[in-house]
Amino acid sequence: MLSGVCIGTNDITAATQFYDTVLATIGMHPVLTELREVGYAGADGRISVFLIVPYNDQPATFGNGTQFMFYAPDAQAVRAFHEAALHCGGTDEGQPGPRDYHPDYYGAYVRDLDGNKLNVSVSLETNSGA
Repeated sequence: MLSGVCIGTNDITAATQFYDTVLATIGMHPVLTELREVGYAGADGRISVFLIVPYNDQPATFGNGTQFMFYAPDAQAVRAFHEAALHCGGTDEGQPGPRDYHPDYYGAYVRDLDGNKLNVSVSLETNSGA
């Protein structure tokens, strides 16, 4: 079972501002703040995402083919996540909308300030609001 992911950053202050705003759109909030890392959790309070300044003091880089994927409660939250990311300096990697992955998929893609690819999605089968 996956307990969380670490997302490397070269500027913890800028990344924290970005993720505080963007993750709030899907109900996540910071629950741990340290000098070199910030942890985010959802409603259950369990930390599932960490921003981290690499402990080896080498520059953080994003992985080719790597993406961090988040569930949204509804399509409106998918749109809000995407919009917030762009407003906070992220870049568009795919506008909110349905995809061919499966008939009920609704998602969006962005890159954060360090180039990490983020995906947010919802299954419209169990949620409405597209």
